[in-house]
Amino acid sequence: MCLLFASVCLPCLTLAAQLSFQVQDQQGDALPDAVIELRSEKLLPHTTVHGEITQQNLTFVPWVSAVQKGTLVEFPNRDKTRHHVYSFSAPKVFELKLYANTPENPVLFDQPGIVVLGCNIHDHMQAYVYVGESPFLSVSDEAGNITFDNLPEGQYQVMLWHPWQNKESQPQTITVDSDVRTAHFVIDISKQSKPAPPRRGFGKNYR
Repeated sequence: MCLLFASVCLPCLTLAAQLSFQVQDQQGDALPDAVIELRSEKLLPHTTVHGEITQQNLTFVPWVSAVQKGTLVEFPNRDKTRHHVYSFSAPKVFELKLYANTPENPVLFDQPGIVVLGCNIHDHMQAYVYVGESPFLSVSDEAGNITFDNLPEGQYQVMLWHPWQNKESQPQTITVDSDVRTAHFVIDISKQSKPAPPRRGFGKNYR
């Protein structure tokens, strides 16, 4: 999987303790499901201890997740059919064999990197987990927006990632102080369709 290509418009001013980011594609359209991670040389706390990725309507929800390494993630199955969740990605190889409801034990994501999820029963099901070093990471909303509040002052590297990105990019360095600023990112992507359940008879989805 390729990493990141991003052209970045950052002001030459000191950024704020509250940072708002807006992520777009190369056409200028808002880009949901992009991950931003702010890394620092300072020792940062581990703030996210549990996460959840649901199987619902034969899809993973959310499609893209961002968690700090050391996070335990639950995989509840809210469908009527059973699922068999797995990953062969180097940062986390695991398998939750055919099950309903919620597995007894969550999955520990303890190595940074990109983890691709699949289901052995439903080939169209796919999702991504971005496992970061920092507690300051999030996924852009439908408007392409991400906001970080109450960041400690200092320098950060901005890491940006999206499943559809085309090329790799170098991290950008920003400095955080008491002012409020906004940064814009543009990621060069090859636009695709998100995973969706197959349809049967009269447009009804499988469950």
